[in-house]
Amino acid sequence: MFDLIPFRRRNDDPFGQMLKSFHDMVDTSFLSSFGSSMQPFRTDIREEDGKYLVEAELPGFAKEDIDIQVQGNELIIRAKRNEMVEQKDDEGRMIRQERRAGEFVRRFYVDHIDEENIKARLENGVLRLDIPKRPGDEQSRRRIQID
Repeated sequence: MFDLIPFRRRNDDPFGQMLKSFHDMVDTSFLSSFGSSMQPFRTDIREEDGKYLVEAELPGFAKEDIDIQVQGNELIIRAKRNEMVEQKDDEGRMIRQERRAGEFVRRFYVDHIDEENIKARLENGVLRLDIPKRPGDEQSRRRIQID
């Protein structure tokens, strides 16, 4: 019987493979406690009558770790975590001390919203934002035919 011999496709990118290997190494070891490292948190945005609903997955974050701001036409959600692990022996001497810090930021373009009446709540690791639209700013829609 024939042995399987590994082969490479001609369109394989050696630099892309190296970058993927580095990303996998960093993802699985260095930043693993921060979820899907180096990737923003997952966010769902829905538009309903007169408002936008935003749901962002932030498991493990307390509301004190989350900052929500509107700056101009930008909604900014920032989640920050600082962890410190100490391990001492029976006599109180330090034998291990580790620190980790991380920050996730998502920015969204927003327009015609009522900034004063935005409501936010954090429940079971999901941040929910209720963002009302400004009254009178409804834009008309018109379908454009393609020639």
